Amino acid sequence: MKIGVISDTHLSSDNCELPEKLISGLEGCSLIIHAGDLVDMCVLDSLKKISKVEAVCGNMDGHNVKSELGYKKILNIQEKKICVMHGYGHPDKLVDILKNEFFSEKPDVIIFGHSHVPKNEYINGILFFNPGSVTDTVFTPYRSYGIIEIDKGEIKACIHKLIP
Repeated sequence: MKIGVISDTHLSSDNCELPEKLISGLEGCSLIIHAGDLVDMCVLDSLKKISKVEAVCGNMDGHNVKSELGYKKILNIQEKKICVMHGYGHPDKLVDILKNEFFSEKPDVIIFGHSHVPKNEYINGILFFNPGSVTDTVFTPYRSYGIIEIDKGEIKACIHKLIP
Protein backbone atom coordinates (compact mmCIF):
# COMPACT_ATOMS: atom_id res chain seq x y z
CA MET A 1 0.00 0.00 0.00
CA LYS A 2 1.32 3.41 -0.97
CA ILE A 3 0.59 6.24 1.49
CA GLY A 4 1.22 9.92 0.79
CA VAL A 5 2.18 11.93 3.87
CA ILE A 6 2.02 15.71 4.14
CA SER A 7 1.98 18.29 6.90
CA ASP A 8 2.12 22.00 7.56
CA THR A 9 0.38 23.17 4.40
CA HIS A 10 -0.70 26.45 6.06
CA LEU A 11 -3.14 27.29 3.26
CA SER A 12 -6.18 29.51 3.66
CA SER A 13 -9.40 29.52 1.67
CA ASP A 14 -8.09 32.63 -0.14
CA ASN A 15 -5.15 30.64 -1.51
CA CYS A 16 -5.72 26.90 -1.29
CA GLU A 17 -3.63 25.75 -4.23
CA LEU A 18 -1.38 22.77 -3.58
CA PRO A 19 1.90 22.60 -5.53
CA GLU A 20 1.50 20.78 -8.84
CA LYS A 21 4.52 18.56 -8.13
CA LEU A 22 2.89 17.46 -4.89
CA ILE A 23 -0.36 16.57 -6.65
CA SER A 24 1.46 14.48 -9.26
CA GLY A 25 3.61 12.87 -6.55
CA LEU A 26 0.53 11.76 -4.62
CA GLU A 27 -1.14 10.14 -7.62
CA GLY A 28 -1.37 6.40 -7.14
CA CYS A 29 -1.53 6.63 -3.34
CA SER A 30 -4.23 4.52 -1.70
CA LEU A 31 -4.29 6.93 1.23
CA ILE A 32 -3.04 10.43 2.06
CA ILE A 33 -2.28 11.34 5.67
CA HIS A 34 -2.13 15.01 6.66
CA ALA A 35 -0.31 15.58 9.96
CA GLY A 36 -1.86 18.94 10.82
CA ASP A 37 -1.58 22.68 10.33
CA LEU A 38 -3.89 22.66 7.35
CA VAL A 39 -5.22 26.09 8.46
CA ASP A 40 -8.37 25.60 6.36
CA MET A 41 -10.47 22.55 5.43
CA CYS A 42 -10.11 23.46 1.74
CA VAL A 43 -6.80 21.55 1.85
CA LEU A 44 -8.61 18.29 2.58
CA ASP A 45 -11.14 19.01 -0.16
CA SER A 46 -8.25 19.28 -2.64
CA LEU A 47 -6.58 16.11 -1.35
CA LYS A 48 -9.82 14.11 -1.49
CA LYS A 49 -9.81 14.61 -5.27
CA ILE A 50 -6.63 12.49 -5.33
CA SER A 51 -7.31 9.76 -2.77
CA LYS A 52 -8.85 8.84 0.57
CA VAL A 53 -7.61 11.18 3.32
CA GLU A 54 -6.97 10.85 7.06
CA ALA A 55 -5.94 13.95 9.00
CA VAL A 56 -5.33 15.47 12.41
CA CYS A 57 -5.36 19.12 13.41
CA GLY A 58 -2.32 21.14 14.43
CA ASN A 59 -1.53 24.11 16.64
CA MET A 60 -2.06 26.67 13.84
CA ASP A 61 -5.44 25.33 12.75
CA GLY A 62 -8.51 27.45 13.28
CA HIS A 63 -11.69 26.47 15.09
CA ASN A 64 -13.31 25.18 11.88
CA VAL A 65 -10.50 22.63 11.44
CA LYS A 66 -10.18 21.71 15.12
CA SER A 67 -13.92 21.08 15.38
CA GLU A 68 -13.73 18.59 12.47
CA LEU A 69 -10.46 16.78 13.22
CA GLY A 70 -8.97 15.21 16.32
CA TYR A 71 -5.50 15.84 17.72
CA LYS A 72 -4.47 12.18 17.41
CA LYS A 73 -5.30 9.32 15.11
CA ILE A 74 -4.40 5.64 15.28
CA LEU A 75 -4.59 3.70 12.04
CA ASN A 76 -4.14 -0.03 11.50
CA ILE A 77 -2.92 -0.56 7.96
CA GLN A 78 -1.81 -3.96 6.72
CA GLU A 79 -1.14 -5.13 10.28
CA LYS A 80 0.99 -2.05 11.05
CA LYS A 81 -0.02 0.46 13.70
CA ILE A 82 0.44 4.03 12.50
CA CYS A 83 -0.04 6.83 15.02
CA VAL A 84 -0.54 10.37 13.77
CA MET A 85 -0.24 13.62 15.72
CA HIS A 86 0.90 17.07 14.67
CA GLY A 87 3.08 17.61 17.72
CA TYR A 88 3.68 20.57 19.98
CA GLY A 89 6.39 22.26 21.98
CA HIS A 90 10.03 22.83 21.14
CA PRO A 91 11.28 20.89 18.08
CA ASP A 92 14.19 19.43 20.08
CA LYS A 93 11.70 17.74 22.42
CA LEU A 94 9.25 16.62 19.74
CA VAL A 95 10.34 12.97 19.49
CA ASP A 96 10.20 12.55 23.28
CA ILE A 97 6.76 14.18 23.40
CA LEU A 98 5.48 11.82 20.71
CA LYS A 99 7.02 8.76 22.43
CA ASN A 100 5.11 9.68 25.58
CA GLU A 101 1.86 10.40 23.74
CA PHE A 102 1.84 6.99 22.03
CA PHE A 103 3.82 4.83 24.49
CA SER A 104 0.91 2.52 25.34
CA GLU A 105 -0.03 2.02 21.67
CA LYS A 106 3.22 0.28 20.71
CA PRO A 107 3.25 1.84 17.22
CA ASP A 108 5.23 0.77 14.20
CA VAL A 109 5.18 4.32 12.78
CA ILE A 110 4.62 7.77 14.28
CA ILE A 111 3.76 10.43 11.70
CA PHE A 112 4.05 14.05 12.81
CA GLY A 113 4.68 17.61 11.67
CA HIS A 114 5.09 20.88 13.58
CA SER A 115 8.84 21.42 13.12
CA HIS A 116 8.67 21.69 9.29
CA VAL A 117 11.91 19.67 9.30
CA PRO A 118 11.73 16.30 7.51
CA LYS A 119 12.59 13.22 9.57
CA ASN A 120 12.73 9.60 8.44
CA GLU A 121 14.39 7.74 11.29
CA TYR A 122 13.93 4.56 13.28
CA ILE A 123 14.28 5.08 17.03
CA ASN A 124 13.93 2.02 19.27
CA GLY A 125 12.18 0.12 16.47
CA ILE A 126 9.64 2.87 15.72
CA LEU A 127 9.72 4.86 12.48
CA PHE A 128 9.43 8.57 13.28
CA PHE A 129 8.31 10.23 10.07
CA ASN A 130 7.88 13.96 9.49
CA PRO A 131 7.33 14.85 5.82
CA GLY A 132 8.33 18.50 6.32
CA SER A 133 6.19 21.32 4.94
CA VAL A 134 4.85 21.38 1.39
CA THR A 135 4.64 25.18 1.33
CA ASP A 136 7.24 26.61 3.72
CA THR A 137 11.04 26.96 3.71
CA VAL A 138 11.56 28.83 6.98
CA PHE A 139 13.33 25.94 8.76
CA THR A 140 14.71 24.01 5.77
CA PRO A 141 15.96 25.12 2.35
CA TYR A 142 13.29 23.06 0.56
CA ARG A 143 9.62 22.09 0.69
CA SER A 144 8.80 18.39 0.93
CA TYR A 145 6.32 15.55 1.36
CA GLY A 146 6.66 11.85 2.12
CA ILE A 147 5.70 8.46 0.80
CA ILE A 148 5.38 5.38 2.99
CA GLU A 149 4.95 1.99 1.35
CA ILE A 150 3.81 -1.07 3.27
CA ASP A 151 4.27 -4.35 1.44
CA LYS A 152 4.43 -7.88 2.84
CA GLY A 153 5.02 -6.58 6.36
CA GLU A 154 7.85 -4.26 5.36
CA ILE A 155 7.75 -0.49 5.70
CA LYS A 156 9.69 1.70 3.28
CA ALA A 157 9.62 5.46 3.71
CA CYS A 158 11.15 8.34 1.80
CA ILE A 159 11.09 12.12 1.74
CA HIS A 160 10.55 13.84 -1.61
CA LYS A 161 11.83 17.37 -2.11
CA LEU A 162 9.55 19.77 -3.97
CA ILE A 163 12.05 21.69 -6.04
CA PRO A 164 10.46 24.16 -8.46
